[in-house]
Amino acid sequence: MRRIDQALARRIDRLAGGAHAFHRFAHHPLCDAYRSEILRIGHLRVCRGCSLAGLGGGLGSLAGCLLPRMPLQPLFLLLALGLVGTLALIALPRVRSLGKWITRLLPVALFGFLLVQGLRRVDGPGFCLAGSVLASLGIAHALYRRRGPWRRPCRTCPEREASPCAGFQLQMRRERAFQRLAGRMLAKASVDLPAGAGLDDFSSE
Repeated sequence: MRRIDQALARRIDRLAGGAHAFHRFAHHPLCDAYRSEILRIGHLRVCRGCSLAGLGGGLGSLAGCLLPRMPLQPLFLLLALGLVGTLALIALPRVRSLGKWITRLLPVALFGFLLVQGLRRVDGPGFCLAGSVLASLGIAHALYRRRGPWRRPCRTCPEREASPCAGFQLQMRRERAFQRLAGRMLAKASVDLPAGAGLDDFSSE
């Protein structure tokens, strides 16, 4: 078996990553049924829920830095309420109707605020609060992952038996284009393609 030149191997690896970069953070199929779950930024697709969670974490942390330090008792009370509310959001399927601003942005913003407020105290109780916030986030994340992805639109989709369905056609088109290009590069390993060659083959449109 012939060894592939290391430079060519690295280039193929970069092309493989670039071929699927546009949906790497989408976390959902790309069909119309999941349009409300995805944000489109140019050619990129990103998960709306994750984007709002990140925004909430940033806003909450900023608020924790700018606002005066609060007493510990109300901070721990807010943490308890936030954890109970977050667990309810994860456990109850009907909360999807509340929207991502409430189910993603607000809980993470609250946890970010409490984390920064605890760290600002630079003492034992403050670090205990910060640790409790991180533990609460870990518990919520583990339960969220255990619940699994939301795939209700797939259950009644007329394309549910298709391979690929509309939700994955763009990904498959990119993969086939990458396979064609990589095959040509391996077949003509001595050819030095110019930088960026073949990227037009990966059009996601």
